[in-house]
Amino acid sequence: MAAEEFYFYTKGMSVGYGGVPLIRDIELKVRRGEILTLIGPNGAGKTTILRSIIRQLSLIGGAVYLDGREISSFTGNELARRLSVVLTERVRPELMTCEDVVSTGRYPYTGRFGVLNDEDRKIVRESMELVHIQELKDRDFRQTSDGQKQRVMLARALCQQPEVLVLDEPTSYLDIRYKLEFLSVIQRMAKERKLTVIMSLHELDLAERISDRIACVRGDCIDRFGTPEEIFSGGYIPQLYGMTAGAYDELTGSLELEKAPGTPEVFVIAGCGLGTPVFRRLQREGVPFAAGILWENDLDYPAARALASRLIMEKPFRPFSEEKQMEAKALIDHCSRVICAPGLEQELEGSLAEDLKELILYAKERERHR
Repeated sequence: MAAEEFYFYTKGMSVGYGGVPLIRDIELKVRRGEILTLIGPNGAGKTTILRSIIRQLSLIGGAVYLDGREISSFTGNELARRLSVVLTERVRPELMTCEDVVSTGRYPYTGRFGVLNDEDRKIVRESMELVHIQELKDRDFRQTSDGQKQRVMLARALCQQPEVLVLDEPTSYLDIRYKLEFLSVIQRMAKERKLTVIMSLHELDLAERISDRIACVRGDCIDRFGTPEEIFSGGYIPQLYGMTAGAYDELTGSLELEKAPGTPEVFVIAGCGLGTPVFRRLQREGVPFAAGILWENDLDYPAARALASRLIMEKPFRPFSEEKQMEAKALIDHCSRVICAPGLEQELEGSLAEDLKELILYAKERERHR
């Protein structure tokens, strides 16, 4: 597909400092209303790419295009009307309320004196409402938290009514609630207003969920470019980040620390996602454990695969084979303790659960005779 079919794209873009390329031949492309996210290790050059796109850094090679026109040909005011930016650098305006800061987003439209009319003030108010900072309207910007500042700067960017929004690690200072609110606003704006979003994120689970396209920055190039389904598969993410410890699960996006080494001391009977907290507690305590019998589609399976010294598994929706049952019982016999995940017995129902109930009864009987 030709790059010209995309609203934003780059051709042969190379970026770096002092004329020395850091990342070469960058080819990015995104349509109107889509979200493009850059991921990759710290120091890979994600911020350098973003700063080069917005003309804070001069390109070393190639070009950036917006709506078929090279970005370098835009005047400052033209670009400010079409592209807005939220970077991670601290902004320290003197004696300005949060509303004052948001209002500066209207300057590309107000002329040299920056006088807001009724329509400008309405857009300022709506932008603050979008990111839920109305209550900060009269607060001194310097007296707000990092998370509040980040939302004020997003409101300022939205106030410009841009066609492209560039964000560098926008969720870095936000708690869980505001991360989700922040990205929900971004997603809604992309879909409803055809806003094109280009950003970098560290949170892989969020990047996978919100992005239409993902660019993976690694070494001196874009190592992969594609949809989340293409990027988060085939064991690629641990390669991208050079993971040497712990585990990353592509399906759930969860991370687990290294398993406790050694022969299993505890056998955990788990299932329905109820065993994962037990696995993690044992890992924190440095206790090696075995787990089973788990179907490979069980919610507990990813954590068990990462944290258990021994894992007994069965194909989804199959009765436990005699071989698996004997293996589990032998491990129960050799472990000093058995833990049945809290609430598991109450969750078990149906014919397939009978095998697991049998294993629980066997464990209880062994415990009584120890």
